[in-house]
Amino acid sequence: MSATPVPRIFDQARRRRRWQRALARQRGADAADFLYRSFADEIEDRLGFMNLRPRTALVLGDPAGHAQAALARLGADVTSASPLDTDEERALGGSHDLVASLAMLDTVNDVPGALIHMRNALAPGGIAMIAFVGAGSLANLRRALLAAEPDRQAARMHPMIDIQAGSALMQRAGFARQVADGYPLKVRYRGFDRLVGDLRDQALTNVLASPPPPLGRAAAGRARDAFLSSADAEGRVTETFEIVTLTGWKD
Repeated sequence: MSATPVPRIFDQARRRRRWQRALARQRGADAADFLYRSFADEIEDRLGFMNLRPRTALVLGDPAGHAQAALARLGADVTSASPLDTDEERALGGSHDLVASLAMLDTVNDVPGALIHMRNALAPGGIAMIAFVGAGSLANLRRALLAAEPDRQAARMHPMIDIQAGSALMQRAGFARQVADGYPLKVRYRGFDRLVGDLRDQALTNVLASPPPPLGRAAAGRARDAFLSSADAEGRVTETFEIVTLTGWKD
């Protein structure tokens, strides 16, 4: 019997273009990079807690380079990869002490296959650290987009992975041990457009295989109004990024 084909949820060409745009935007002085700073801090903290200093590391993602810099400070020989020069659904190669995937796993079509390739890229005893924006994130943005198109709602946000599903995926990929947990990252916004800009800066926008049409002027206005309906007394909306972190060890 032939293998069941992997559903095509995401368009990899759109994903590469999204990444190119984020890299270009990161060259600007005011580009948002808070998500990747948080990822880098989390990797550094976890390695410190486990008293691990990897000699070699492969970093997937990280357009601002924060995780790469943190690992280099720990003495690791760091190799970086992005959607422009690698495909997590294919063999990654190498034998690394650490593979770190940052805001990448949630937009591959074959998540179990990508995790298996990460495990295979580890040396014996190596560790994979994976972080991405998970289920429960961006509730105010979701409400605003629903309000923008009350009569004909388009799919404008990705399906997201939660912690429980992440744990099951790590087990399925054959990691000897795994931990799945997460933390909230809260950011305050004065408007809808600044949030969208931050998502573009950090390669977090829509790469669905069936892209929706752009929001029209009237729909965009409704989205802005709906977003600000959640503002506090200072006129700011608190948006939450629920970060899922997966850690797995190879025998």
